[in-house]
Amino acid sequence: MSAVTSSLSRDQQNKLLSLLGHVRLHLLYKASVHGFTAAAFHGHCDKQGPTVIVAYNAAGFVFGAYTSKDYTQSGGAVNDEQAFLYSISAQENKPLRVGGISGQCAFTDVGTGPNYGALVFLHEDKPAFQSNPGTNFHFQAAALHGDDLVLTEFEVYRAEGLGGLLAKAWRNVQWTPEKKQQLMKKIQSYQSDIKTVKQARVALVGRVGAGKSSFFNSISSAFRGNMTSQAIAGTAASSVTTQFRTYTITAGKGGGALPLILCDTMGLEEKPDSGLDIEDLVNIYKGHIKDRYQFSPSAPILADAPGYRQKVTLNDKIHCVVYVVDASQVSILTQKMIDKFAAIRKKTNQLGLPQILLMTKVDEACPLVAEDLKNVYRSVFIQRKARELSESLGIPLSCVLPVKNYSEELELDQDTDILLFSAVEQMLNYADSFFENQVVEDQEVNDQAELYRSSDHLKEDLSGRIV
Repeated sequence: MSAVTSSLSRDQQNKLLSLLGHVRLHLLYKASVHGFTAAAFHGHCDKQGPTVIVAYNAAGFVFGAYTSKDYTQSGGAVNDEQAFLYSISAQENKPLRVGGISGQCAFTDVGTGPNYGALVFLHEDKPAFQSNPGTNFHFQAAALHGDDLVLTEFEVYRAEGLGGLLAKAWRNVQWTPEKKQQLMKKIQSYQSDIKTVKQARVALVGRVGAGKSSFFNSISSAFRGNMTSQAIAGTAASSVTTQFRTYTITAGKGGGALPLILCDTMGLEEKPDSGLDIEDLVNIYKGHIKDRYQFSPSAPILADAPGYRQKVTLNDKIHCVVYVVDASQVSILTQKMIDKFAAIRKKTNQLGLPQILLMTKVDEACPLVAEDLKNVYRSVFIQRKARELSESLGIPLSCVLPVKNYSEELELDQDTDILLFSAVEQMLNYADSFFENQVVEDQEVNDQAELYRSSDHLKEDLSGRIV
C-alpha cells in the first residue's frame, strides 16, 4: 500500500486553515488508498472529534464540510452550530464559507457516506456526491463545486486545536551559546562506570518515517559543524533503513570519536510480516547482531547466520533504548502500533534496559514552535502530545524529550543543537544507570564467590583440626 499523504497544496491548506483557526490537520482517511466506500470512511473517521471533509473534482474545486461533532452512526440528526460547508478554487483569493440554515441539523449520522443534506458524499459507495442546495445549507452549486459531481479524491482530516503558549515553560532550558558549549563538553568527556566500556551504545527504535536516521545525521552535523548525511534518511511507505547500522560520531572533521554509538534499526510497521521483527530487536539488545546485517522482515535472524555474533561482551550490548515518534502523528497512532510498542517495552523491561522517548518533528507539529523553537516547552500542543505519548506507551513524562532534526536547513542553528545535545545528555545519563546496575550485579557475584571461597577455607581448617 502506498504512503498515505495529503493531496492539498500548500496554498489550499493555508486557505482551509484560515477557516478553521489555530488547528493542526491530521489525515485520517484517503479514499484512493482506503476505498470510496461508507464502510471505509466510518472505519477511519468515527469518534475522531472535530473533522473536516476535503473533496476534489476535475473542475478544480476543493470543497467539503466541517463539523465539531463525532460521527458515530447513531442514525439521528446532529445539531452543530459550528458546522459549515466551504469551497476553495484557484479563481478566488478567499475560500467560500457556507453556514447552516437556522433550526436545521448539520448532518444525519447514518452508516452511509457523510450526509450533510445539501452535500451527500460517497453516494452509493462510489467516487461521487449528491448536491441538494437548500437542504440544511444554502449555496450556489456552480460557486461551491462547479456542478461537477464526480470525485477525483476524497479525504477526511481531524482538526485538532493547538491551543496557545503556556505562561511558564514546563521545562527550563538555557538557550545560550554557553549552554551549548557546556553540553558539548559534557558529552565529549563522558566516561562510563565500567572501565572496559569506552562508548555507550544506544538503540533507536521507531515506526517508519519517525526520524531515527535523521536524528543521527542531526547529531553528527551538530558535532561536525556542518551538515552531513551519513545515514540514509527519507520518506517512504516502507523503511528506508534495511540494515542494522552502528554509527560513531566524531567531534569535527577528522576529530576524535565521541563516547557514544547510535544504532539505527529498521522501522516498525503495523503488519506482522513487515518492518523490524521483535526477535531481531532482542538480539540487537543482547549484542548478537553485527553491523550492516541485512534485516529480513519475513523471519528473524538465526544463530548460525553470517550476521549473528555468537560471543558478546558488554561493549556489544545495548545500554539504552530510545523510542522515536513523530510529534505530528501522535494522535493517529493506531492500536496495532501501540500494541507493538507495548510488546517491545515488555521485552526491553525484561532485559533491564533504560528507555527514553524522542518526540521528533516538533516544528512540523506546532506552528508556534516552527516560528520559534524556544516555544517548544511553552507550546500547549507539544505538552499535550508529550502527555499522550507518556500515557499511551507507558513511559514516564520525564523520559519524553521533544527534539527537532535538521531536514531542510543548510546552516546549523544554536537552539536546534541545544535540544539535540540535551537529548544525548539524557541518553548518557540513562546508560549510566544501566552500567551502575551491572557494577552492583558484578559486585554481588564477587561477594558470593568470596563467601564460597571463605566457606571452603573454613571447612579445610575445621577438618584439619578434627584430624
